[in-house]
Amino acid sequence: MKENFKAISLSFKNAPIEIREQVSLNDGAIGRLLNYFKEFTSVSDVLVLSTCNRTEVYYFNEEELSEDIIKLIGIEKGISDFDSFKPYFEIINEHEPAVERLFRVSMGLEAQVVGDIQISNQVKRAYQLSADLQLAGPFLHRLMHTIFFTNKRVVQETPFRDGAASVSYAATELVKTLTADIKNPRVLVVGVGEIGEDVCRNLVGDTRLSVKITNRTEDKAKVLAAECNFEVHPYTELWDGVQDADIIISSVGASEPIFTKEKVDALDILSFKYFIDLSVPRSVSNEVEENPAALVYNVDSVKSKADEALEKRIKAIPQVEEIIEESMDEFNDWSKEMAVSPTINNLKNALEQIRQEELARYLKDIESEDCKIVDKVTKSMMQKILKLPVLQLKAACKRGEEETLIGVLNDLFNLEKDTLKK
Repeated sequence: MKENFKAISLSFKNAPIEIREQVSLNDGAIGRLLNYFKEFTSVSDVLVLSTCNRTEVYYFNEEELSEDIIKLIGIEKGISDFDSFKPYFEIINEHEPAVERLFRVSMGLEAQVVGDIQISNQVKRAYQLSADLQLAGPFLHRLMHTIFFTNKRVVQETPFRDGAASVSYAATELVKTLTADIKNPRVLVVGVGEIGEDVCRNLVGDTRLSVKITNRTEDKAKVLAAECNFEVHPYTELWDGVQDADIIISSVGASEPIFTKEKVDALDILSFKYFIDLSVPRSVSNEVEENPAALVYNVDSVKSKADEALEKRIKAIPQVEEIIEESMDEFNDWSKEMAVSPTINNLKNALEQIRQEELARYLKDIESEDCKIVDKVTKSMMQKILKLPVLQLKAACKRGEEETLIGVLNDLFNLEKDTLKK
């Protein structure tokens, strides 16, 4: 198995929210992109990850496909001038850096709020979508399960995931700041997806707040409201809820903004009204802030505060990186051993063929019971003969010298010359 893992990445580090929301992919779009890989390429391992902060594609293939992938994303999102988006994508064509990037992203080291726990579930979801379409081969299966085990170690062995320093927690911290001087502050949470749920759970401890939840699917809002002891506001009466609220936290998924300047201008705003938009694409239009009584905070402006949990996470980063390094070493050892497994199998087959030919040649007139004994003895001998070259091959893998030994074995036993290329 050659080292052919690659990635393309567009994230908050190299692209503003205006760009990120244009290339953000929902499950349907991800499914269509994966089906393209399945139908028109020979790629066997693909992972498409799209969140509010990043859109990334990881794939295992000898040929670089970064430009094709960027074009496909552009076509899927209706972007004609995709060349202008290319500079925002980071292209990773080296195997080990691509593997390391997926580890770091999955652990939350590359999150806007360090250690964001949501990314773990988002990576699992992306992996499930690939597996459902049979686009997770042995390499990706092993890599993802190594990542899941690494995440478990990070949780158990470090304080990196302690507290709630996620984007949703950052939003609730902002709520506390904005409502510090408001008597009986009222909050409306619009949308109860993963981020909306986290926001609600983080708001539970603030007894000053009167919180209402609204969602297109009201049953889901009722379940969360019961858990958090909040009220449910009918989604059909959304703007009545907006009128009553001091702060509106929106995390809904929509192709067009729900909160427009025209709608907000129609409200009777007696004091400041704050919109915290955690959606990508944005659900609050930029023009809303033209209303002097409305203030908008989008995902990029929701920054984490230097609270105790975040400080602990930052201090724990070296521990997390050490665990990642150990996991990557283990995974790379497995990956290299996979590269020599065809040679080992070919060697076994070559020796077995020699054994069978010699048995057929010399055991024609020997009794059946004696044949069984000879068969057993020669099998045992063959296993012992195989043991040393197999051990030497595995040791050579760890030293990065496997190709030399594979070449020697190929020459000695006339094995397939292209075993390593498969």
